[in-house]
Parts: sequence; structure tokens; C-alpha cells
Amino acid sequence: MVWDTWWPSLRRRPGERLINMTGSEEKHSIYTRIARRALENNIKGRTRLDIPEELPPGLTRPGAAFVSLKKKGNLRGCIGTIQPLQENLAAEIAENALGAALRDPRFPPVTATELDELDISVDVLSDPEKVEDISILDPRRYGVIVRTGMRSGLLLPALEGVDTVEQQLEIARRKANIYDDEPAEIYRFEVKRYY
Repeated sequence: MVWDTWWPSLRRRPGERLINMTGSEEKHSIYTRIARRALENNIKGRTRLDIPEELPPGLTRPGAAFVSLKKKGNLRGCIGTIQPLQENLAAEIAENALGAALRDPRFPPVTATELDELDISVDVLSDPEKVEDISILDPRRYGVIVRTGMRSGLLLPALEGVDTVEQQLEIARRKANIYDDEPAEIYRFEVKRYY
């Protein structure tokens, strides 16, 4: 199965506008369209999304990604992976979209009636790089991972209200239950964010 027959609207001519699932005209990346299609198939009780064998470049290799769901500007779910767990990035995005909608412990599962209200973004992560000096961090450009033993906390870059490295590290430590005075390894990564 090839991607343009699997979902014909993924292929378009230059200058052609994309139609989102609700029928309104908007531009959406293939990354978020895969996430939305996975959600719609699962939540509306259809079969699990089959990822096509032939994919556009960038989606064929394994990759780590986070899928964030927002409803009326508020976070509604966010789940991702630091390292790839699926065969390719397309499958990783589909699986993490389901995780964000159905398994984020901070929120009840997304319902079918909410699907049209969700804004979806997908962050594709670069490989994490160990940081020895926090002066090379920048919360607008880099996400962080703070790790001690089996505990780790991740914070994506460019989040509203996170303006300093100290804030970013504090939140990542809190997510991992790592105390401020506990030694921890710090990693940074960049993301490509798709809407």
C-alpha cells in the first residue's frame, strides 16, 4: 500500500490547499494528519490505523516524537518517546497520538465528540546530547531531559511560560521526582514542530 492511495489528500499539487478532517480549509502537515487519522480511526471505533509501506521521505526511518493535543488553547494530552519504539516515524506518531488522547494520566480519555475541537502538533526530536554546562541550554531552542537512575523527566522547548533554563530544569526535575540537590544527568535536544 502506498501513502497517496492510503490517504489521497496527503499528496497535493504545488499551491493546492489541504482540507482538514472537519472540512475547513487549513494547511496541516502530513505529521499531524497521520496523528489525526490514527485518533479518528481508534476513537470512532474503526480499525487501528494501518501505516502504508511506502511513505514520503522523513517518515520511513525510525524517530522519536511527541504528539500534543490542545482544546481551546489548553493542553488536552501529550505523550511521546525519547527514543524510537516503532518501525518508522509514521508509526511512532500514530502510536503517540493514541497515547496522548487515551493514556495521558493527567486527563480523561478523549471522546469522539472532542475530535473536531482538537489542535494537534507533532514534535520530532533530534538525538539527545549530554550537557556538561547548563550555559549552553536555551529553553526557546532546546528541550531537556533530566535523568537519575531510572527516573527521567523531559520538557519540550518553546513552551509558553517557560522562559529560563532554571525554570525548564526545575519542571523537568519535578516531572521525574528528582530533588534539586540530587545529582542528575542533563541532555538537550532540538525539535522540528509540525502543525
